[in-house]
Order: sequence, then structure tokens, then C-alpha cells
Amino acid sequence: MIQDIRNIAIIAHVDHGKTTLVDQMLRQSGTFRENQQVDERVMDSGDLEKEKGITISSKNTAVLWKDTKINIVDTPGHADFGGEVERILKMVNGVILLVDAAEGPLPQTKFVLRKSLALGYRPIVLINKIDRKDARPDDVLNMIFDLFVSLDADDDQLDFPVLYAIGIDGIAKTELDDEGKDLTPLFDKIIDHIPSPEQKPDAPFKMLVSSVDWNDYLGRIAVGRLEQGTIKTNQEIVLLDRHGKQKAKGKATKLFTFNGLTREPVEQAFAGDIIAMAGYESVEIGDTLTHISDPTPIEYFDIDQPTMAMYFRVNNSPFAGLEGDYVTSNMIKDRLNKEIRTNVSIRVEQTDNADVFRVAGRGELQLSILIETMRREGFEFAVSRPEVLFREVDGKVHEPFEEVVVDVHTDYSNKVIDNLQKRKGIMTSMVQEGENNRIEFKVPSRGLIGFRGEMLTETRGTGIMHQQFDEYGPFAGEIPGRTRGALISLEKGDVTPYALEGLQDRGHFIVQPGDPVYTGQVVGINNRADDMVINVVKKKNLTNHRATQTSDAVKISQAKKMSLEQSIEFIDRDELLEVTPKSLRIRKLHLDHNDRKRAEKKKEMV
Repeated sequence: MIQDIRNIAIIAHVDHGKTTLVDQMLRQSGTFRENQQVDERVMDSGDLEKEKGITISSKNTAVLWKDTKINIVDTPGHADFGGEVERILKMVNGVILLVDAAEGPLPQTKFVLRKSLALGYRPIVLINKIDRKDARPDDVLNMIFDLFVSLDADDDQLDFPVLYAIGIDGIAKTELDDEGKDLTPLFDKIIDHIPSPEQKPDAPFKMLVSSVDWNDYLGRIAVGRLEQGTIKTNQEIVLLDRHGKQKAKGKATKLFTFNGLTREPVEQAFAGDIIAMAGYESVEIGDTLTHISDPTPIEYFDIDQPTMAMYFRVNNSPFAGLEGDYVTSNMIKDRLNKEIRTNVSIRVEQTDNADVFRVAGRGELQLSILIETMRREGFEFAVSRPEVLFREVDGKVHEPFEEVVVDVHTDYSNKVIDNLQKRKGIMTSMVQEGENNRIEFKVPSRGLIGFRGEMLTETRGTGIMHQQFDEYGPFAGEIPGRTRGALISLEKGDVTPYALEGLQDRGHFIVQPGDPVYTGQVVGINNRADDMVINVVKKKNLTNHRATQTSDAVKISQAKKMSLEQSIEFIDRDELLEVTPKSLRIRKLHLDHNDRKRAEKKKEMV
């Protein structure tokens, strides 16, 4: 049975409204009952996705519109999850490029669009949020056209259809002046413009694995587009790696197709549809599942490699094991191995030390999401400062560079420019848009570690930054490190108000009275560039004299509470971040002051 099918991906920069749009597509296609209670942004199913308002992993769904099945893939919009975007593009036959009517195309838009155009797709452009007060749809359309030209789009691709939308209200229209009632113009454009997949029902079964899921009952589940032929449950299939080598021979124990937000078990699936299949424990992204009669692999669209790494290690602080459920090296190793089963852009390596693992990913955000997820699952561990991954090209050291776009009020532009130039950034353009400047830079990834926090301070929280991996380029030279040192605890104990009051002029504290601390823990940020050891657990000497009421009143500045991302950006090379389900503590790698001095001397001698 050949069904009329369209396979599409929705791509956009973070927070441009694609997940909200998919919600409305599900509602208007009749996927939900009239009275059914459904979460907003239902496609963002993870807790972290809901909290941060971003999509982290791609999701599959399907709707039925006028007898045509539309498989929709909602993809991540943040640069660090580009690995998700790249591989799912192989599952679809076209894309909807969603762009904010005020912000215009941003770095991630460019990144995914380049990949889509290279595959020959002819995107549908959807300019969203046209109801914003600062919307400028005509200017944004011109910017999109210029972007297509700069990415070497061919004449067919430049002749892209344009729709205008208010995604949150479920309205799409072909002209700005149209009244607009629902998403009918969008559904109709998908069916008219996106080609149906090539369906060869009589050819031998073949499917490229574009995504891998995990289920405690079924094990690994392969997800991909059925390229040709048909598949039935319990049919014998060969699993090939991307080079054509046979990995396994087995049976498709379970088959699923997508319907709305659910996976429906089926006995048979047909060419062109996006399906999920269980039965192959060693399946990986990029593998080919094929009929025994034609054991040849489908060409795999490889993803960009990691650009940043962190060391995950067993927590060995004096507070180790007090707050976490999973603390041993084997537990951490098993959890990291579980992550690489489904996360294609993460790499995990065992180091010489059995308690330390090197975890590489596409950026700070991706690694911090992994850390936060593990923390919420009850894991306790420590992580190092992020470091970029260098490459050797023609005998010279190359490092990753990022394209950075900063939207900032004109009053703060000079501060941002000076800071990025100190970090070896090169300004490529600056455009004034009302009271704001949009500044574009090319900056070494090293230079961006810790920049976001500094920029928010300099711009009083008003600056907005977007970044995207650009390319590997020649080493840019030394970049100055953290400008302020750490305040380090001298003793173990509970922080006292008396101690903090006498030390307030030294800097800003990140602990408050009553917090337990240990020797070597970082308790504050020094006003100076060097580190300072201080006693924050000192108690007031008791005497027989009764103090006056005024001398008992202690005034202490409020502690600076740092989030996980801020802590990762702050830690220096000789520091670790202790992560537990309840706490985040910054500490020195060597807790003893004398050990630190010896390590510093060794470093100087080297």
C-alpha cells in the first residue's frame, strides 16, 4: 500500500517559535481531541527543555492532512545540538525555514540552511511572529534572500515560497495583508511544494539509521526513513556499518510508525515512511538495515566533529558521597556510555586514570546539559574547565573559530567590542537597528569561555549573544585568562557571619553563613587577580562581657549564586566544579595549600 507522504524538518534559530508552531499543527490537524488537555510546547518533553525553553533532541511526529501523511521532525535550534540537525536532514525531503520577523536569520539559521541547500532541498520560508511590535517582515525577507545568495543557492532554491505566520495563534498566510484564520495555507504549501519521497515498493528493503532511541524493554530502537521496499515484523534483515561491513543478522522484532505524539506498533511498513524498529542491539547512527539479497550500505551524511572537551572525574572532595546516589567510576562510565548510544555528537574516552573520563562535545551548552541531566538523575562527580580541541593542518596548529552575533544597546557596544578584541576576535560587521547595534565577530572558541557572563555584567544584562561554530583556523595566539582570582577556604567547617563581615572588602562571596565548606574550596571571587586563602569559618571569641545590641548586628552583602553554566565559565585550569544533586561547589584541584604551591613550581619549571 503506497500512501501519499511528505517528510519535512522544521529548522530555525533557538526561540524563533518552531516547537510552538508544531503544537498548533498537531491541534489543527485533529491529532488531539477537542477537549484534550495538552501541555504547551508539547514536543519539548524533557524537564530541561521545558525549563530552558529550547529543544535539545529532535522529535518525530506525524499529522494527517487531506489524506496525506506529513511526518514532521522538530529539530534543535541551538548550535551545540547541530549533530541532531545534520543527521535528521537525511530522513526528510524538504525543510521549512522558520525565521523571527524581528530578529531575522541568525547563525544557526545559516548553519542548517547551508546543510539543507547542499542536499538540494528547496525550503519553504516561514516568517514567524509578525505580530511583534518590532516586526519588520520585509527587511527580514531581504536578509533571507541575501543569505540564500551567500550560501550559493541555485536558481530553483532562490525561487522559494514565502508564508507569514503568528505561530502561537496558529495562523499562516501567503500575503501580509491577508486576514489569516488558521494553518491551512502552510499545510497546502507543504503538500504542493515538498516532493513526496521516492517510493520503490518492489525493490529490496533498505533503511538508513538516522537516529537511535533506547527503551528498557526493547533495547536500542533504530529510527529512519524507509528508502525502498517494505518491511514486516520478524523479517530477517542484515545490519551493515557505514563501510558496508556486516555487523549483525537478525529479525525486526517490533515495528512502529509515528502518529501524532505516539509510536504505533504495526505489522508492516512501506517505502517513504519514517519508522522505528527494534531488534538490533549493536545498531548505531549511520548504519544501514537492508534485505539479505542486497547487502550494500546507503551513503551516510557525516556530522561535524566535537570542538570542546571536559574531564569528568569521580568526586574526591571531603564531602564526597554525602549527596549523590551514583558516585563510583563504574556508575559514571556506564552513564556516559548510555549517552553515546543516542547522542551522536558526544565522544567519551577513558584516560590513564580509571576515575577520569574525557568527554568531548560541540560546545559548552551541550556539555552543561549533559552535566545537569546526570545531576538530576542522582549522579555526583567533578568536572574540569572546558578546553578546545586543536588539529594539525599542514604541520601547523589549527583551532576552532566561532561566528558570534551580539545584539547590544549602542551605549555598551564599545565595551563588547573591546572585550572580544582582547579575546582575539575579529569584527566582520556592525549594523545599527534602532537603539541597538548588531555586531558580528569571528572569535576563537577559547576566547568565548567565560565571555557570556562578562558580557552580561558589562551590558547590565541587556546584551544578547548567539554563537555558531564556523571553521578551524590557524592558532590565534595567547588569550588572557580570568582577570580575578579566587578566595579559598583555609579550614573545614560552617561559614560564620562574623568571619564574612571582616572579609567583605576582599571580594564577592559565593557562600553564605551556615554553608558547610572544606579546605581548598573556592568561597568567593577576589577583587585582585591572584588567589587568596581566607578563614570563613572563624568564630567570635566568647567573653563574659555582654555585647551591646548594635555590635551583634552583622551586615553582610548577599552571596553571588552561580548557575551551572556560570560556574563552568568561571573555573580556571587549576580548579574543578563539584557537581551533586543538591550542590555546586568550586574547588581547587589540589586542596592543600602546600600541594598547590608545589604544583605551581613544577609548572613554572616546565
